[in-house]
Amino acid sequence: MKTLRFIGSSLDDLRDFPAEARRQVGFELDAVQRGMMPSDFKPMPTVGAGVYEIRVHVLGEWRVMYVARFEQSVYVLHAFQKKTQRTRKEDLELAARRYRDLER
Repeated sequence: MKTLRFIGSSLDDLRDFPAEARRQVGFELDAVQRGMMPSDFKPMPTVGAGVYEIRVHVLGEWRVMYVARFEQSVYVLHAFQKKTQRTRKEDLELAARRYRDLER
């Protein structure tokens, strides 16, 4: 099983989710750690190769961007509440910057 690593403020941001949404994200990340895909996800190639977005629909819309293509760990790049249909440019740029920093 891969370890789970949080980049930047992603853990603090996830802790701000409502309890039910946090629980759902936990189940989804556990599946990813075990080599499976989340139940509701979307590839995010604009952020980086191998980046996916977990989509949680509990008490609002919540998103967690992660990358699992590295051998040792699953890296959580960004966690946020989605308030519009399109993902905000700022959220995409933050996740992309953290992904680039990870590759160095």
